[in-house]
Amino acid sequence: MMKVIRLIGFLVMISFILVMSACGNESPGDSDDTITIGVLASVTGALESYGKQTTRGFELGLEYATDGTMEVAGKKIKVIIEDTETDPEVARQKALKLLEDDGADFLVGSSSSGDTLAVTPLAEEYEKIMIVEPAVADSITGSEYNDYIFRTARNSSQDAVAAAAAIAGEGVKIATLAPDYSFGHDGVSAFVAAAEELGADIVHQEFADQAATDFTANIQKIIEADPDYLFVVWAGANSPWNQIADMKLQEQGIKISTGAPDIPALATMNALIGMEGFSVYYHTLPDNEINDWLVKEHKERFDGEVPDLFTPGGMSAAIAIVEALKKTEGDTDADTLIETMEGMSFETPKGTMTFRPEDHQALQELYAVTLEEQDGFDYPVPVLNRVLTPEETAPPIMNEK
Repeated sequence: MMKVIRLIGFLVMISFILVMSACGNESPGDSDDTITIGVLASVTGALESYGKQTTRGFELGLEYATDGTMEVAGKKIKVIIEDTETDPEVARQKALKLLEDDGADFLVGSSSSGDTLAVTPLAEEYEKIMIVEPAVADSITGSEYNDYIFRTARNSSQDAVAAAAAIAGEGVKIATLAPDYSFGHDGVSAFVAAAEELGADIVHQEFADQAATDFTANIQKIIEADPDYLFVVWAGANSPWNQIADMKLQEQGIKISTGAPDIPALATMNALIGMEGFSVYYHTLPDNEINDWLVKEHKERFDGEVPDLFTPGGMSAAIAIVEALKKTEGDTDADTLIETMEGMSFETPKGTMTFRPEDHQALQELYAVTLEEQDGFDYPVPVLNRVLTPEETAPPIMNEK
């Protein structure tokens, strides 16, 4: 009798060990009824406002795309937001945490091109799709491309085509000013290529510390180069606009051109009223039902605030994920998603976007604008000159796929 009891006890113990072993091998993201999305954003740091815009837009986009259910193909959607602190090493650590500890099925981000380039190799290593938003460096879908990366953000070359069309021409002398990291270098390189193709003469390229607060020496070099135009590529709260105004470039015959930034940065650009340039997004520029929904819902939820420059990008990234999962019936296998998403078109607050099969860059609208003074606004308002179509702003293919 004792032998039988011991045998039963032994079998129970073995069963318990096998069950615990099976549980231990299951990663946090392995639940069949949950899709986990890890969002990397600058929740703090110099690009904090961009991170806030992107994450707000992403959460609204999931709600819009799922009709408020936060489910797709019968699976619940779980979102985990991690702060990169606008530091590439931190971004990589947070991405590893999302992939290994949280079992993320998708990555989204990030606010900085430097942060993003530190993470994209992990998407390939772990075979997970990463939607890049709002980082714009050409290299992300160019020299550093891998098949697991899809970008809803526009890239520097798309900006450059719009910017060059606004000011470049035969014999026009242009200087540039940009931050001294991948975003700035890629932006200037793309602009120079587009402007020179239109016959412009690039007389000076100036790169400033991305954390700089004093641009006097940089601007003085630009004045000495005597350009017709200064084209500025900038991102972050520490913008050069006040010093450009203080040093009276326009009074010295140097016209300023740039992409219209987010609303807080526009508030520093009152000296540039009348400037012609381009915009990635301002809430009154697109004319479609999704943007109408975004503006209405954003105002209602955030104390009357309108969506800003990168809010629609966050929304577009969310819509892209949901639309892809609808097509795969909830299958998160990367190879299946890549096949599904290459060439996929989807509706966004900026109209129809399409992931170009060759490099996974989303082709999209940009907007030619003039900055105008309007009653009731303490910043120059971007007013639409014309919509720049996805075909017009399609950047060159720069990867080796």
